[in-house]
Amino acid sequence: MQGRWFVRAITSVVLVALATTAGAQRPAERPAARAPDTAFAAAVARLSEPGGFFDSDNLISNETSYLHVATRLERDGVRGGAYVGVGPDQNFSYIAIIRPSVAFLLDIRRDNMLQHLMYKVWFAASRNRLEFLCRWVGRAPPPDVASWSGRPLEQLLAWVDAAPVDPRGATQVARETLVQVEALGVPLDARDREVVTRFHLEFIRRGLELRFSSFGRGDDPTRPTLRSLLLATDLSGERRSFMAREADWLFVRDLHAAGRIIPVVGDLAGTRAFPAVADEVRRRGLVLSAAYTSNAEQYVWRDGGFPTFAATMARFPLDERSVIIRSVFEGRGMGVPLAVPGHRSVQLLQRVRDFVRHDRAGAFRTYRDVVTLDAR
Repeated sequence: MQGRWFVRAITSVVLVALATTAGAQRPAERPAARAPDTAFAAAVARLSEPGGFFDSDNLISNETSYLHVATRLERDGVRGGAYVGVGPDQNFSYIAIIRPSVAFLLDIRRDNMLQHLMYKVWFAASRNRLEFLCRWVGRAPPPDVASWSGRPLEQLLAWVDAAPVDPRGATQVARETLVQVEALGVPLDARDREVVTRFHLEFIRRGLELRFSSFGRGDDPTRPTLRSLLLATDLSGERRSFMAREADWLFVRDLHAAGRIIPVVGDLAGTRAFPAVADEVRRRGLVLSAAYTSNAEQYVWRDGGFPTFAATMARFPLDERSVIIRSVFEGRGMGVPLAVPGHRSVQLLQRVRDFVRHDRAGAFRTYRDVVTLDAR
C-alpha cells in the first residue's frame, strides 16, 4: 500500500510540475531530447486503432520460458524480414535473435504503446546496457559508465542492486522521461502522460524485483521478476535476453534509432490495426519472419475473434520459415509438447503456413488444437 501511495504521489508532483513550468521554462533548461521523428509518429498513428482492455499493467512478462525457443529459431533459419509481437520488453530479445529489418509491437492496450515510447527514448539516450538499465529503473549511472560496455550482465545487475534510490531524484528522472516521450511527436493526452509517469515510477520503486501483476490479484511470488527475465536462458543454459550481450542490445538500439521498431495499438482479432500491419509488411517488400502472440490466442479464441485473427495471419507475406511463437500455460495438462519442469509456461513454434492450412481445413475445433497441431 505504501508503494502505491508513493507512485501516486510522485506522479501527481511530476504532472503538476510539467503543467506549471512548461510555459516559463527556457529551452536550455529542458531535458535534452531528439527532434521528433515525424515518420515514426505518423506510422504509429496510421497503423493504430483505439485501445482495448486487458486485466494487467503487464509491465513485464510472466513467461519464464520465453527464451526456450531461441535455439529452435536459429536452427530453423528464422531471420530478417518483419517481426510482429505483443507485450513489452520480451520482444527485444526475440528481435535480437531474429535480427529483423522492421518490428511492429502490437497490443490491445494503449498503455503498451506508451511503455514502448519510454523504451525508445531510453535507448536513444544510452551508450551501453548499464546506462540503459539505469534509466529504466531510475538510478544515476556511474561516472565511468562508458567503461562498462561488454561486461557480464551479472555485474551490471549487481551495480544496480547496490545503487541507492533517491526519492527526490525520482521526480526529476520521471519528468525527463515524460518530456522526451512527448518530443517523439506521438500525440498524448493527460491520461497518457499520467500512465508514462506512473509506469516509470513503478520501475523505479520496484527495480529489478518488479513482478508481473494483474488487477485485483496481488503479487504472486511464483511469477518472474525483471531480474530473472533478464537472466533467462535458452534450453542449453545460455543467457539469451537482449541485455545478455552488448552486441544484441546495440542491434535493438540501432533498429530503434532507425525508426524501425514501431509500437501499434491494436487487437489481434481486430479488423483495422492488425490487417494494416500485414499490409505494411507487404508494402515494404518483406516477408513475415515471426509473429509472437504470447498466449493472446487463448483470449481471441474465448471471445470468438479467432476466425478474424486467422484470416489476418494468412494475409501476411510468408515463406517456409515464417513462424508463430506462442506461449501456453498449464501446458502439461493440455498434453502440449516441450513443457519443461519448473516452468508454468511453455514456448512453442508453428510454421504460419501450417497454421493457415489447418485453419482452412477446419482442423481447429478447440484451443488445444491450435497449440498442439504441428507444434515444435
